[in-house]
Amino acid sequence: MGSLYYGDAAEPILIEDRALAHLKVVVATKLRRNESFTLSWTHPDGAAPGRSTIWLHPSIPLRFVFEEAESPALSRTWIEELAHSANSSGGIALIDEHVEIPPEQ
Repeated sequence: MGSLYYGDAAEPILIEDRALAHLKVVVATKLRRNESFTLSWTHPDGAAPGRSTIWLHPSIPLRFVFEEAESPALSRTWIEELAHSANSSGGIALIDEHVEIPPEQ
């Protein structure tokens, strides 16, 4: 489980490593362009039920911490889906990865 440290909050936002790696690409791209936006997610199992949203701004410190030392292979499709939501009025919605299973031969 990865951690996203936002601003001066002592408690991290817990996000699965693979999802956090994809999110990092989209967030870094938006912040590099000096764009502000929201990020919303459903709380993981074991946490209080519900969902949260934060406002991301280039001036607010942000740190990604991964449990795994190796970076996962990234899914271009998932990054594009996250980027598409980032450009909407609702901001990034952390959605699950859609894994396409190739047809059997």
